[in-house]
Amino acid sequence: MVQMELLQLKYFLTVARCEHVTEAAGKLHVTQSSLSKTIQRLEDDLGVPLFDRIGRKLRLNDFGRTFLQRSEKALFELEQGKREIADLSNPDQGTLQLAVTTASTLPGILREFRKNKPDIQFHVQMVSLENMSRLLHRGEVDFCLSSPPIEGDDIECQILYDDPIVVAVPMGHRYADRSSIQLTELKDEWFVGVKQGYGVRDMVDSVCQSAGFLPKYVYEGDEPARLTALVEAEIGLAFIPSTARNPHERIRYLQVEEHQLVREIALLSHKNRYISKAALEFRSVVMDYFSAMP
Repeated sequence: MVQMELLQLKYFLTVARCEHVTEAAGKLHVTQSSLSKTIQRLEDDLGVPLFDRIGRKLRLNDFGRTFLQRSEKALFELEQGKREIADLSNPDQGTLQLAVTTASTLPGILREFRKNKPDIQFHVQMVSLENMSRLLHRGEVDFCLSSPPIEGDDIECQILYDDPIVVAVPMGHRYADRSSIQLTELKDEWFVGVKQGYGVRDMVDSVCQSAGFLPKYVYEGDEPARLTALVEAEIGLAFIPSTARNPHERIRYLQVEEHQLVREIALLSHKNRYISKAALEFRSVVMDYFSAMP
């Protein structure tokens, strides 16, 4: 009978995700030799190799991929058990794990949440859609605020708000006295934006392409909140979600004519992740926040 240790499963999971001994050892804070011996012992216990080895690089083989699916489910359930016990023993303590692809509404939401749960900490990650999908499917976050929504059999998705995309122009721009604009009028402009992989950027590029052009970007970054400052400095124009408008900067926001440029903001969670009392409170705050928006 195979005797497996929890430590072996955790090590295997990390190596399977990294597919590199050095990187996995660093994440686990163990030596490479210790990690290799643990994986070798697990393979000996199972009686089959789980990886194809190419130097320090590892690739899951068919045995490994099958075992990975079962290991993820087993460790996921154990983690949910730990979370549930912690919540039952001390419901007003702990850390809320959040991931977002859109941060424009986050300050207001977290401000309201902290009023109700001042002792609950939160950890927020700004991630791409690809990374958010990975975090969701692994059940590593309590909630995600995402645009666009992410679908999946194990994902709970609730659409919160339809957020129009507007064009931000500096006050000195020739379009600054306008209230709306057609996309085709923007084909020769320079833009600042986030990198590809973020929902608004990908949607804007697709809609502009259907209008006959691709925006020319002079700046592409990972911080959407920085875009309005760059527009105000006349570095370029920007496509900005309506919820991210900054009334304190010298910027005009133009509605887009004809084309439908609207992003959906969704609240996402893993269907089987344990929902703590703090997480339930966070969901309630989010729902109330968006319900109050015009």
